[in-house]
Amino acid sequence: MLEQSQTSKSLRHFFFAQRATSKIPNITNLGLTPRRILKAANVGGGLMGSGIATAFILSDIVVVLKEVNEKFLNTGINRIKANLQSFVKKGRMTQEDYEKKLSLLSGVLDYEQFRDADVVIEAVIEDLLLKQKIFSDLERSCHSNCIFATNTSTIDLRLIGQQTACQDRIVGAHFFSPAHVMPLLEIVRTQQTSSQVIVDLLDVAKKIRKTPIVVGSCTGFAVNRMFFPYGQAAGLLVDYGLDIYHIDHVIANFGMPTGPFRLADLVGFGVAVATGKQYYKSYPERCYKSRLTEIMLEENRTGESSHRGFYLYNDKRQASPDPDIKKYVEKSRNMAGVAQDPKLMKLTDKDIVEMVFFPVVNEACRVLDEGIALKASDLDVASIMGMGFPSFRGGVMFWADSLGAEYVYRRLDAWSKDYGEFFRPCEYLAARASRGTSLAATTADGTKSRL
Repeated sequence: MLEQSQTSKSLRHFFFAQRATSKIPNITNLGLTPRRILKAANVGGGLMGSGIATAFILSDIVVVLKEVNEKFLNTGINRIKANLQSFVKKGRMTQEDYEKKLSLLSGVLDYEQFRDADVVIEAVIEDLLLKQKIFSDLERSCHSNCIFATNTSTIDLRLIGQQTACQDRIVGAHFFSPAHVMPLLEIVRTQQTSSQVIVDLLDVAKKIRKTPIVVGSCTGFAVNRMFFPYGQAAGLLVDYGLDIYHIDHVIANFGMPTGPFRLADLVGFGVAVATGKQYYKSYPERCYKSRLTEIMLEENRTGESSHRGFYLYNDKRQASPDPDIKKYVEKSRNMAGVAQDPKLMKLTDKDIVEMVFFPVVNEACRVLDEGIALKASDLDVASIMGMGFPSFRGGVMFWADSLGAEYVYRRLDAWSKDYGEFFRPCEYLAARASRGTSLAATTADGTKSRL
């Protein structure tokens, strides 16, 4: 039974990989050969940085990890050790293998050992000025063919590389947390990124056993941008009267690993607020700005890490509902200037699922329309492997098509009349609804691709 399960898992992974990497334009047909990647360097040893370093050494690639001081460096190295030990405990690695893998890692406080690195992955906090400084330092410290990748999840790559003369070597390598476990790698290219760099990174993805999708650069890229309305829709429903825990329960029953509020606790409110600001700045006309997370952050509720977020957590990280949450909801509702809506109190579970996910579908349509992603199947792969959308539903676009573009459009249009621009259907969706065609259908309308 176990073998059968593993086989089906492998086949599923192969299927997704085929869907994700087939027909990447201007790359697979150029006859470029991937260059050998023997040494990787990481800037930043936080949760993401240490996870990325773990993924590389698991695939026998030498890694240099840089941090700003000894304390942070030791913390990062200890995280990598803990990641590897978890494989030993599960019987997936021997102690001898553990020692061999660990010997591939070295920790540094400067860029001296970066000189012969083939690829550098920056994984520091989402601070544009800091990233710009790091990339300027990398340009001075590394050889002229070194690939400079950033793990940013929201910041436009063109801004990160603005102060360098090597924008053809700058690329996004957006891993998903925990990076040594999650199978998706979002490769982000700008108009300047060379095709050779993309080919090299596709080969790296294969070596470190990730399924890649290649996308264009914008705030949030494809995966996070597609899903930013997910949390906002949930916040809107709470402001208008729905219970936080009921929404989470319904979304988990639909097949997601957790509901949007449990997910926010897991990610941490600091990250949620910071990334939220990026979306409000880039897409102000279609954001719903609930103040709930900010209000709770002011009260030092930061999510699971502080044992208090939307849920309360015991020492074993088990979550339980918090009766005090109602006072924060009340304050958020007052700040939004909205009242409980009796209509929403009658929503079925199906209605709640659709009000949370149809805005995601709508944004995914924009991502396709703008050429950030090339095909709906890429977004299906991304939604399953990056965000945990239930695989048995085929991915977010496949699921929407099973309901029909006309139905999705009609519901969004009706909600936009009651609750504003957040729900307004985009032109791409409207066109397919009126023609009765699939959301995945490509058109010969000359849409310019960011790829």
